[in-house]
Amino acid sequence: MLIRIARPGDVQSREITDEGLYLRRREFLRQGALGVGATAAMLCLPGCGRAAGDPALRDEPTPFEDATSYNNFYELGTDKGDPKRNAAALRTKPWSVEVQGEVAKPGSYPLDDLLRDLPREDRVYRLRCVEAWSMVIPWRGVPLSKLLARLGPSPSAKFVEFRTLFNPEHLPGQRSNVLEWPYREGLRMDEAMHPLTLLATGMYGRDLPNQDGAPLRLVVPWKYGFKSIKSIVSIRLTQVQPPTTWNMQAPDEYGFYSNVNPNKDHPRWSQATERRIGEFFKRKTLMFNGYDQVASLYSGMDLQKNF
Repeated sequence: MLIRIARPGDVQSREITDEGLYLRRREFLRQGALGVGATAAMLCLPGCGRAAGDPALRDEPTPFEDATSYNNFYELGTDKGDPKRNAAALRTKPWSVEVQGEVAKPGSYPLDDLLRDLPREDRVYRLRCVEAWSMVIPWRGVPLSKLLARLGPSPSAKFVEFRTLFNPEHLPGQRSNVLEWPYREGLRMDEAMHPLTLLATGMYGRDLPNQDGAPLRLVVPWKYGFKSIKSIVSIRLTQVQPPTTWNMQAPDEYGFYSNVNPNKDHPRWSQATERRIGEFFKRKTLMFNGYDQVASLYSGMDLQKNF
């Protein structure tokens, strides 16, 4: 008999509201339709459960149109609307991922082969960007830990490095020197193996749109959004901390860890509050974006210094 044990962070597909309901929610609320449909739309997010006797907090998913038209994806342009406007420039088929470094099964894997037979999961996560705006998105993907276990990490592997597609012929943003290309990111091995860390292949019950990082992106919900690298073509396991794009670009502003931390301001703005896309009023930023179950990963660390 197979017994599945629910983990913090798991949200089943049946618990995710139909996309059409997201898009109609404001109309429902204006009409006072706060019955069964609106109640179902208020999903309890991982990290938002009861703590110290507090009642469960609930978040409303961001409308699909907002989540796919207000993006940071510099490969497709630096304006928030550029990624959607230039989305057709990103060609996602065929797609392969190069696996390298301290791993038993290196090689170049077609995406379907890389993820074959791995469990797909539906999860609703907050995404908090360093510019102090946030969204709530229903993702679909594979726990990164499941993929890494299949690839056989060496005991000497301490970090995982990711790289985005580099193709300036098709990606207009890469024709500028706004960043050092290709975009790269990294996690400590224990962060990569945490059950909340997701390799996303879809959102809102459909394949990832190009502007949101198709066909494969990382989602690390307790970190600022730039850590959730898009359009991944390379995964390398290393013994040393890898260089990461924004940390190389401005090390005083963007640390390697980049955990959501209301007590650590960006040099040019406060991180104490955030504006949820679609809302007028700001709300308080939560430590680790509300995902308290990751706090033990940083026990004893100075999160002002190691930001």
